[in-house]
Amino acid sequence: MQCQTVLPGTECTFWGKNGCSFEGNSCQQIVEQCEGCARVVEGSIGKVCSVAPAPARKWAVNICNFATHQKVEKKVVEQRINPLKASKRGGH
Repeated sequence: MQCQTVLPGTECTFWGKNGCSFEGNSCQQIVEQCEGCARVVEGSIGKVCSVAPAPARKWAVNICNFATHQKVEKKVVEQRINPLKASKRGGH
């Protein structure tokens, strides 16, 4: 259904027959880490995220998975090779 309060006219999974079902009956404003993200839009209560109703929760543990302005560094894990198995593979 479409939001009728914070982002009127946009699709919202929390909007139902009785209004907004998200806690507090509204989306929450963005946090400092969200600045620069392409998903930040201006709503009736200020700047909000267009995909996450509670941006602070997305940043609580690590980088927000919706962030367009942050890159996730991939850790390269060096594989340990068992010399016995390697010797067996080499002798096909």
